[in-house]
Parts: sequence; C-alpha cells; structure tokens
Amino acid sequence: MPEVHKMLKDLPTMNDYDFNGKTVLLRIDINTPMDPKTNEPLDDRRFRSHKDTIEELVKKKARIVVMAHQGRPGDPDFTTLETHAKKLAEITGYKVKYVDSIFSSYALNEIKKMTYGDIILLENVRFYSEENLDRPADAQATTILVQKLKTVADVYVDDAFSTAHRSQPTLVGFPVVMPSVAGRLMEKEIRTIDDVLKKPKKPVAFILGGTKADDSFKAIQKALENGIDYILTGGLVANIFLAAKNYRIGDPNIEFIRGKKMVEQIDFAKELLAKYEDKIILPIDLAVDQNGIRTEIMVSSLPTRFMIKDIGSQTIDKYKEIIRKCGTIYAKGALGLFEDKNYAIGTIEVMKEVANSKAYAIVGGGHLVAAARDLNLEDKITHISSGGGASISLLAGYKLPAVEILRRKA
Repeated sequence: MPEVHKMLKDLPTMNDYDFNGKTVLLRIDINTPMDPKTNEPLDDRRFRSHKDTIEELVKKKARIVVMAHQGRPGDPDFTTLETHAKKLAEITGYKVKYVDSIFSSYALNEIKKMTYGDIILLENVRFYSEENLDRPADAQATTILVQKLKTVADVYVDDAFSTAHRSQPTLVGFPVVMPSVAGRLMEKEIRTIDDVLKKPKKPVAFILGGTKADDSFKAIQKALENGIDYILTGGLVANIFLAAKNYRIGDPNIEFIRGKKMVEQIDFAKELLAKYEDKIILPIDLAVDQNGIRTEIMVSSLPTRFMIKDIGSQTIDKYKEIIRKCGTIYAKGALGLFEDKNYAIGTIEVMKEVANSKAYAIVGGGHLVAAARDLNLEDKITHISSGGGASISLLAGYKLPAVEILRRKA
C-alpha cells in the first residue's frame, strides 16, 4: 500500500496563517443531487462537512468568498448556486449572500464591500468554460478567473477534498499566485486515509461500482500494482470487465457504455484481466430489468436483451464471503441502480456486510453514503469520505493535483 504521511507532513493548514481581517477565497464542494422540480439540494451532507472550516474563518474575522460547482455542462443538475446559498446559510447559521457571477465587475465590487465575518457564495464556477478543463497548475494560474479573483483576496483555502483529484483553475490555479492552505475537511480526509495506509490490515479489498468508471479503472490499476488483494465489481465497472472477458452483455448495455464514452475502457480492462484476473472478482449472476420485473440470470447465459441493473443473489453471497475475511475495505459506487428499490438489493446487502465486518472500512461516493445513512449504518463504518474519486485515487497510490500544489507552494 502507498504512503501518505509525507504528504500530510508537508501540507500547509489553517494553523499556518493569520486570517484576521483577511479576504479568503474558499473552495468547497457542495455538488449534490438536485430536486428537478424545485431545484433544491436533496442532500445536506456535503454542506455540513464544510461547517467547521467556515465557522473557524468567521470566528477569525475573515471575509469569506466561497467558490463551488454544481453538476457538469450538459447534465440535468447543471444549475445555479442560488438555492445552495440558502442551504449553506441554514447549515452554518450565518448569512450567505449569493452573487450570480464569478469574476464580473459586480462580483469583484461585492467582494470589496465585504466586512469581517461576511460570506459570499459566487456563481457555479463550471459556468466558466476553462474550469472544465484539466491542465497543469501553471496553465490554470493564467486563466481569467484566477487572475481576476486574486486581485481582491489575500489567501486561498482549499477545503474541496472530493475534487482534489482534478486539476482545474479553482483547485490548482490559486496556490501558484497567492498564499494557500488546506481547509479542515481536506486535512481531516488526508489524515484519516493516512491512518489507514500506514499499516493496513490484510486482506485489502476495493468494492467498486457506480457509473463514473474512468476514476475507478485508473485506481484499479494502481491499487493492484500496490498489492490490493481483491477488487469486487458492480455497476458499470462490472459490465466493462464482463465485456472485456468476451461476454456478450447485450445491445442495451453496450449502448450504455458507449453513451458514457467508456468503450475504450474495455481494452484497458482486458489488459488488467491479463495480469490480475485472480484478484478482479466479477459477478457470477446479474439482475436484469425484464419488462419492469427484476429477473436474475447467470452470467454464463448472456447475452441479454434487457438492461443489467444489479448484481444477482449468488454474487451477493460470494462478495459477502470475501468481505468477512478482509481487514481493510474501501467501497465506492453503487453496485446497481440504487435509485430503484428493486435494483438496490446488491448495494444494500453488501453495505450491511461491510458495516458489520471487523474491517477498517472507508465508504465514498454519493449513493453508498446515502445507503449507509438510510440503513442507519453510518456509526458502524470507520470513515464516511466526502469524496469517492479523490479518496479512491489516494488509497490506490495516486497523488492528488490539488494537494500536491499546496505542498509545493508551502
């Protein structure tokens, strides 16, 4: 397993800066599922995770300019942060003013007018096109967003651990041009994962599902290189591996992979299976949606003309058996279509087994965290991470761009 404590040792934190009377650019992550009818955030977990950082900055009499994003361009939840400002105010107990632009003259003037303890939430930073590009920090530092906002602030605080695996302007650009430190959530997440990685209890298993398979496949390769014992698969990750193993998973499932622009991952999965097939555990049965009815089929009976929406009961039993003998577990992503109770069974049953195991367990990713909360399992899981992609990258052995730039500029 990789070492993290060197990164933690060199990480500048909020203890290293005097915020009294200073204007702070605070990057947080309050990206959350949205109610399509009301445009209200459906989950306040990420809002609550930043409360300590914001409260400390208010008490230290800083002026707090908050930057955040919601969704991705083209997604149905890509929207303004107006209701997020209300939710952030509700959670923190402080007045939060929403500014419907990022670095316009209006936004800059609103920042200049702030007094100590004021909080402003700028508009969704992904409305600015360059925020959606991953580039090196020195390139991101030259963007208009960074160059404009640096003129009205004294210090940058990065508390957005869940996006730390990205290299975007609001995550890596500011540390190049101004004093920068990690927020309390960022510090806590790295410290917790550091504790896991110093002496991980074997065997170590990753449970990977969900639909954001690009992060997962990069992490799988690195984790296996670093000696992970098991990769338990579900969701899109499992379907890609099954296709890589030459199972004909059926037209609707291949089309789904194509729609997610993940077809190239099939060849990558073949390479991983060639090296680590004994450690990559695939489903042996699946639940498909047969005209609205959950129907379980054996993988050996593929192809199917129906959508694969969950792992099957035999796979659930197989995964439970492996979980029971593990000493360290990391889980990211639902193993099926968690939003539909008929296809949440795999996720729920596996999460129950993780929670009841004796393993040091870390859970990340929205649907798994929601499952833990809905099942009242949060207290039984060692650590609920605010970020699935960032935590899996760190656990697998990757360096996080947003953290590395903080360390280099310390």
